[in-house]
Amino acid sequence: MFPLIKDVRLREMASPLGEEQPKENDALKVHESTKLSEVSLSELKDMILVDDQGQPVGWISKEAFIKQLLDAYQMHHAFFQAFLASADDAVTIVDKDGIVKGWSKRSEDMYGLPYEEVVDQPINTFFDSNALMVISTIQQEMKVEKKYNQPKHDIHVLINSMPVYRNGALIGGISVERDISDLVKLNNELATTTAYLHDLESNVIQQNNLAPFQKIKGRSDALQRAVRLAKKVATTDASVLITGESGVGKELFAEGIHLASQRADKPFIAINCGAIPAALFESELFGYEPGAFTGAVKGGKKGKVDAAKGGTLFLDEIGELPLELQVKLLRVLQEKMFYRVGGTEAIPIDLRIVAATNRHLEEMVEKGEFREDLFYRINVISIPIPPLRERPEDIPELIQLFLKEFSLKYAKAIPTIDPEVIYTLLKYKWPGNIRQLRNLIERLVILSGDEHDVIKLHHLPEALQGKNGKVETLNVENEIQTAQPEKADEVAQIKAALTRTYGNKSAAAKLLGISRATLYNKMKRYELE
Repeated sequence: MFPLIKDVRLREMASPLGEEQPKENDALKVHESTKLSEVSLSELKDMILVDDQGQPVGWISKEAFIKQLLDAYQMHHAFFQAFLASADDAVTIVDKDGIVKGWSKRSEDMYGLPYEEVVDQPINTFFDSNALMVISTIQQEMKVEKKYNQPKHDIHVLINSMPVYRNGALIGGISVERDISDLVKLNNELATTTAYLHDLESNVIQQNNLAPFQKIKGRSDALQRAVRLAKKVATTDASVLITGESGVGKELFAEGIHLASQRADKPFIAINCGAIPAALFESELFGYEPGAFTGAVKGGKKGKVDAAKGGTLFLDEIGELPLELQVKLLRVLQEKMFYRVGGTEAIPIDLRIVAATNRHLEEMVEKGEFREDLFYRINVISIPIPPLRERPEDIPELIQLFLKEFSLKYAKAIPTIDPEVIYTLLKYKWPGNIRQLRNLIERLVILSGDEHDVIKLHHLPEALQGKNGKVETLNVENEIQTAQPEKADEVAQIKAALTRTYGNKSAAAKLLGISRATLYNKMKRYELE
């Protein structure tokens, strides 16, 4: 066991010079500022302290020195043992030869190895050397942060490990491991279950007419709230503004609203306001008369507004629409008629406007970058679409969906995904949301080989591996506490635990610190079945 003793100045222990001071030839002379760690135990005897000029200023007996050393050792050892007993994570301390010098209570529970059996034994006696992150930390003298590891077949951990130095020399290493086995297993089960449910859903859809929102995949509460609102507004003719980051699926919501409306048998026309140069946007939106400008088609051209007659016009990324065109669009919505470029005849229209943006239009209105009157005209009903990082429980289903899609497209067997990859994908921020996930799965399917291939972490781009991006850990207990007020009732706590564990009652009971039977009884009592 490491003594873990902080250096103490000898001057703090010294007695003033007196009659009982040791004779110089029977004592060790040391400077008064000398530390205990700088005194050689082989030279241990009574000590005379001298100042910078070499004059005696005090003395200490070897008995007092040993007592002080023992007291310091016992104090730090007590703190050390208390830390190992109370740490929530598994803590392992080894010396430079890999001999275990510290083994926490959580380590005992996680690996089923008692403290007495492990301490003072080589760590590789109990684990495969290749699975020992702390050994590679010592060998390479490099710290590891938030690294996924699987030290045992059925145990998955997130590990922090670093070498330990004393006076610049390596003396060992320490690792702190957080058990994420339940999360990984739950994700695997969820992936399998969602794949099965998707097949069932596909069969149901094939036997019936396609549901308007069937392309929107995900069962998270956040997403389903948006779908319910979209279904409700779809039956009206009100203008809708769909908000959300790029790649969350705003166009799928717009299509669903159209298909669920009374205009479903009429055209659905989409135009990306940010993809068309401003100079051409007006002609694309309203069309133009013959000879309206150089290069115009001989017979003129209908615009998107004309093409959407009787149906739905979807204005994607409307925040990119230039101010001068915002004025013209507002006039169309107010007067329900438009003019083609170069034309003088007003053309009546009957269509519904569904707009979408990834920008904060309210802020743009305040800055004068978006017309306030147009904002209120298109924002009769607002539907916010949550980003993928706020609904990680949908990721396994989307992964299975895209794996199946691209395996069929490229005539390949559906590859197996390693639990480490699933965990990493669940923790990634997904700035590109579903579009980014879909592109990633396509890449993985293309790069996979035969049916025996397993997609590993090294197959992912560096940003997803945590090298150029951040893969954050999930502290379920803290999330539950943060999500609930201080006086949250038991029902709310149970619901939060079930949400975080995707409905797995065993894992939820573990988070709540109760038995599974107790959880079942509480759920029955509160009618949460």
